[in-house]
Amino acid sequence: MTRRVYKGLFLISLVVFTMLFAKEVKGAAVNLFPHIDKVAHFGIFFILAFIMDKAFKIPFIVQVILLSLYGAAIEWMQGMLPHRQASVADFVADACGAASYFVLHYIWQTRWQKKNS
Repeated sequence: MTRRVYKGLFLISLVVFTMLFAKEVKGAAVNLFPHIDKVAHFGIFFILAFIMDKAFKIPFIVQVILLSLYGAAIEWMQGMLPHRQASVADFVADACGAASYFVLHYIWQTRWQKKNS
């Protein structure tokens, strides 16, 4: 896919994920296992980091910072909603999800380049 497609996918993802973060969560999904919300935050930010990396040619540390700022904004937004609450642990899961993508990407690239050299 081209960068333009990834840019569009990134924008759509931001809108969809923001709506999901604002939505009231109830039902069986909440009770699957303890801290499922942390896993969801981690996974969503891992996916966002992947799409952002494909969409933009900016240093990985800038991408992690931008995604962390988005995570902070999400937590602030959730703190303002009557049916949600802000959580530092969710913010940490956001930042760890984004950073984990770049760590794994670096390891993958290093091993792949070493193997093909």
